[in-house]
Amino acid sequence: MSRKVTFEDLGRIRYKEAWDYQAMLFAEVIRDKQEQKSERKQYLLFCEHEHVYTLGKSGDRQNLLITRQICEQRKIDLHEIDRGGDITYHGPGQLVAYPIIDLEAFCIGIKRYISLLEDVVIETLKPYGIEGVKDEKAMGVWIDPDDPQRARKICAIGVRASRFVTMHGLALNINSDLSYFNFINPCGFTDRGVTSMQKELGREVDFGEVSTRMKHAFQELFAMEFAQP
Repeated sequence: MSRKVTFEDLGRIRYKEAWDYQAMLFAEVIRDKQEQKSERKQYLLFCEHEHVYTLGKSGDRQNLLITRQICEQRKIDLHEIDRGGDITYHGPGQLVAYPIIDLEAFCIGIKRYISLLEDVVIETLKPYGIEGVKDEKAMGVWIDPDDPQRARKICAIGVRASRFVTMHGLALNINSDLSYFNFINPCGFTDRGVTSMQKELGREVDFGEVSTRMKHAFQELFAMEFAQP
């Protein structure tokens, strides 16, 4: 099976619009697989979202620390969605990646897939001197996860898979306004912090450069071949 993937940069987009687009592509990839088409499309979407909180299907609404009315007043969207994981924040300055791929084409299972997503972020961070680390107890990419006083998440991961086709993905904090995380227990944690590349480096980071590095990391680690849209 082909590992050819169409890459699309959606730019700044509201969460619901991107979610609807993902769902359409997700259904298309599953349909092509069921019909055993010889040419099957797969996708990798990059984007930035407007301010939004998303709550996974197993999430606890108590981890949202403000009311829906306050979200509306602050112009923060709120969506309960069909990925795994708890609550997280997306917003400007954060790079979001949505792979809509057939894991069977890549000869990997869901556990390995999540590990590879973490590897993509770890490799993206390396040129900046930021050491991202995996934590067996908590999905995502962390800094100093073994130090209870310093443990902080720089990238959240939450996925959905059906018939080994994926959607949703990862969110890397580049120049994110971290104050928005104060209104939630990020990913359900009350004892760990959140960080960004900007906070770790003490300077604003070139968003386009990070995006390019992440695209290359996907290409290398998944052995993807990018097709034209």
